[in-house]
Order: sequence, then C-alpha cells, then structure tokens
Amino acid sequence: MTLKNMVEALNEALRLEMKRDKNILIIGEDVGEDGGVFRVTDGLAKEFGNSRVIDSPLAESGIVGSAIGMSLLGLKPVCEIQFEGFIFPAIDQLVNHASRMRNRSRGRFTTPILVRCPIGGGIKALEHHSDSPETYFVHTPGLKVVMPSGPYDAKGLMISALREKDPVIFFEPKKIYRAIKEEVPEEAYAIPLGKANVIKEGKDVTLIAYGAWIKTAKEALDVLKDVSVELIDLRTLSPLDTETIINSVRKTGKCVIVQEAPKTLGLASEIIARINDKALYSLEAPVERVCGFDTIVPLRLHEDYYLPSVSKIVSAVERVMKNAKGGS
Repeated sequence: MTLKNMVEALNEALRLEMKRDKNILIIGEDVGEDGGVFRVTDGLAKEFGNSRVIDSPLAESGIVGSAIGMSLLGLKPVCEIQFEGFIFPAIDQLVNHASRMRNRSRGRFTTPILVRCPIGGGIKALEHHSDSPETYFVHTPGLKVVMPSGPYDAKGLMISALREKDPVIFFEPKKIYRAIKEEVPEEAYAIPLGKANVIKEGKDVTLIAYGAWIKTAKEALDVLKDVSVELIDLRTLSPLDTETIINSVRKTGKCVIVQEAPKTLGLASEIIARINDKALYSLEAPVERVCGFDTIVPLRLHEDYYLPSVSKIVSAVERVMKNAKGGS
C-alpha cells in the first residue's frame, strides 16, 4: 500500500492495464510527451511508445470517432477529453454511434472505448472548464457513467472500466485530483461498476453524493454529530444502484442528495423519482436536494456561492430532520 492522490492512482491503473492488455491504447490532445493537461498519462508514452499513447489534433469528434473505429477492430482505446466543456463536439459519436453499436448490430459488435474526462468546478477555471454535464450521458442508453470520489476508488473503478466490453464515460472530478491522498494497493484490483458504496451506516437520514462532494459530505458529518447519517457514494451514475438507495431510505425515512450539476433534470431528480416509486410510504419528509443553480457556472469570484458546501449540506439535513414526522 502506498499513499497516492487521484492522478497517481489513475496513472497506475492505466499503466497496469496497458501491461496486461496489449490492445489498450490512449488517444487525446497532449496525452503523450506532456502527459495530459492534468498529467494523468505522465510517463506512459515513454514506457509504451507513441503507437500506444497518441497525441491527437484538437478535434474531440475525431478522437472519439477514431476510437470507435479502432474498437470495432478489436482495440481498446482510451480517449482523453481535456475538460468536460469540450466533450460536446464528440456527443454525436458517443450518443448516435458508440452507445448504439451493440443494439444496431444485434450483438455482433461492441465498442469498448473508455472516455476519460475531468469534470466540475472548484479550481476557479474559465467558462467551459467548470461544468457538470453528467446527466447528458446518464440519459443515454448504452453508456456506462462512472465518477470516483477518491484515489482508492479511482484505481479500482478505472480497472473495471478498462475491462468493459461497452463504452464507458469516466468522469474525474478535478477539484479532488490532488486534494485527497489514500492508501492504494500496488497491485491491480477491480471495483465492480454499478455498485454504490455505503461509506457510513446510520439510522436517521440517508445522505447521497458522488464525485468531489463525498469529501464535502464527510466534512458535514463532523458538524452533524447529533444526527446518525448514512452516507452513500454512488460511484457509478449509470447503471444506478437503486437497491442500495432504496434499502437505505426505507431504513432512515429521510434523504438528502448532493449534486454539483444544475437542479433541473439532474441525477438527484431521477433518484427522487425512484424513491417515490419504491419507498414513498417510508418517507417521513420530502427529499432535500443540494445542487448547483440553473445558471451557467459563475467565474472565480462567485464560484463558491454556486457549488455545494458543508453549510448547505448541514442545512439540508437539519431541514429534513425538522420536517420529519415528530420533528421539532
């Protein structure tokens, strides 16, 4: 075990899997000699050569489109999109082609590409560098969507994603690329996709988060000492682990969901719909959401007002407790 941040854990996952599987290659802007804009692919071109770590032109549609063609011929391309705001030129390739290939060919072909993409705010970046567009891809049948919350999970989830036979969008919260260090095993290990992680069990309220906001949720628990909070990290956004969510809400009767993305049609909305479908009569109060606003992410001076925070999470938990049956 070694203390690693998320960048180091992801780099190690890529290195181990590239050694294991000669069909894995990386393609993207500046992924080779420069090691990617956040240095996740640092050193891989030197180790595996320019035929497996390929610097591409600035053309996201071309990166993903080329990867789809490669995958149909048996390769396993890993595409790097430098920032989440740049993924939209490739949305045609992802939504109309990669996600549909298995269905289109009646199972004869699959497109096992992995699209790595930094996501979210928290680093005071410019427009198109701080958004949370995960819902676009969660909404798309045929795509799996993953977002780790720390180095240990990042490595295990990346290894699982690299072994998938269908396309995976792997969102990497840039706010915590280097903000968290955890003990990470040197050897390869896989964390199954589609399974949430119950970080802390509790009986009073279910707190659901993912990505960078697990760290913030844990900090909120230090404030909420008199409330028994069950904290769930979704890990995989699609397919969503509905069973873990419903079992928790049936136990606690109360729920708070944290997402950085705008409130309207966000993942929290879908989670609430599933709770209403399967655990409505267990609820003791309306589900609370801590979300971004239905606006463009503001520039650096106002970014913190937009993002979730410890105080916003604490207030939401206190509201749901107050609104619960028998609450004061």
